[in-house]
Amino acid sequence: MKNKKGFVALLAALVLLLAGAMILYQFLAKNRQPDMLGAVEEGAAEETDAGENAQAGQQTASGEETEDTAQGSGVAAPDFTVLDAQGNEVKLSDFQGKPVVLNFWASWCGPCKSEMPDFDAAYAEYGEEVQFMMINLTDGSRETLETAAEFVEEQGYSFPVYYDTESQGAIAYGVMAIPTTYFIDAQGNAVARAMSALDRETLEQGIGMILESVSD
Repeated sequence: MKNKKGFVALLAALVLLLAGAMILYQFLAKNRQPDMLGAVEEGAAEETDAGENAQAGQQTASGEETEDTAQGSGVAAPDFTVLDAQGNEVKLSDFQGKPVVLNFWASWCGPCKSEMPDFDAAYAEYGEEVQFMMINLTDGSRETLETAAEFVEEQGYSFPVYYDTESQGAIAYGVMAIPTTYFIDAQGNAVARAMSALDRETLEQGIGMILESVSD
């Protein structure tokens, strides 16, 4: 009888602990802000330390979730070369004079996939004014040209996709976790960065920041 009472007490304590944990989780989730934008500071686009780049709302190659924002003022966006859907070489500098939304992603990345419908909707709205560069991290093993292209086709996305088969973009921007998004103005300066999955409101905020450069 005594053992039975002890078991019931232990079970009750466990239930209370789980309930408390659930309340804490809901509180933290409600107050978490993974979509904040930060201005880009000198050297931010060239960070290579995984501890600085791997932060919640992102996934590293191992699948670990992360988050971060950048702070500071706009700097010249590093140039790099990728391939378009037809296999042609395309450089970031090819779009000089037009604002650019630069997004690094992969089809195996959950947070990347969660934000893509908003990117596609934004492209439909701003595609004439802003160049979207959806840069797929095509490493040839975990992500191939075939898997990436199949994913985009299955989802019916219309934004332009580019393939970073030589990791030039990832290296130039120190991308250690995805999704990572840069907002580059018409003068070629990276003015804002988000290292987490974006919602539509935050994406609109970043686009607004670089559209201002067109009229300046």
